[in-house]
Amino acid sequence: MRARYRAEGLSEGDLAPDPYGQFASWFADASASGLHEPNAMIVSTADGEGRPSSRTVLLKQYDERGFVFFTNYGSRKGRELDANPQASLLFPWHPIARQVIVAGTAERIGRDETAAYFRTRPHGSQLGAWASEQSSKVASRAELDRLYEELAARYPEGEDVPAPPQWGGFRIRAESVEFWQGRENRLHDRLRYVRTGGGAAGDWTVDRLCP
Repeated sequence: MRARYRAEGLSEGDLAPDPYGQFASWFADASASGLHEPNAMIVSTADGEGRPSSRTVLLKQYDERGFVFFTNYGSRKGRELDANPQASLLFPWHPIARQVIVAGTAERIGRDETAAYFRTRPHGSQLGAWASEQSSKVASRAELDRLYEELAARYPEGEDVPAPPQWGGFRIRAESVEFWQGRENRLHDRLRYVRTGGGAAGDWTVDRLCP
């Protein structure tokens, strides 16, 4: 199976001054295209011995400080990021022949920021964060459903649900961000921002990579 790409190209002159501005532009395009869950991204981590793992997670926030997602800190990705904070994010926007690849360092966000986001989640998702000890073994689906029903009785609809202490956000501070645009004859455009300065926003250079 082989797709043919005919999309318009991506040139250095098209780029925003920093990768977060460029990401905002492409994210708007992905959203406007009708693509299902454009904030879905593949998060890749590795444990302390370098063994990798990947999973799909939803991006919830981004700005010049980095890209934020939420998880149970006891999950596999949570444990791996605590042991080895290097991470990669991949936004696979295949229907519009684009990808964004982020490499950077993870850090936990503050509890106030986590609590503020948690309050915006649907009630059922709030209960789910309590019911699931993510990545741990569970005896059966019935057991998971029982835990959820107990929480639903304890926190009925309309009642405030506190953020679980073992649940929160990670922010990936980008060190490089690649924007990949599919082109004809497999001569894709790959432009990669690389951080060269410190501070929250940093300074960036742009490299063109061979496809």
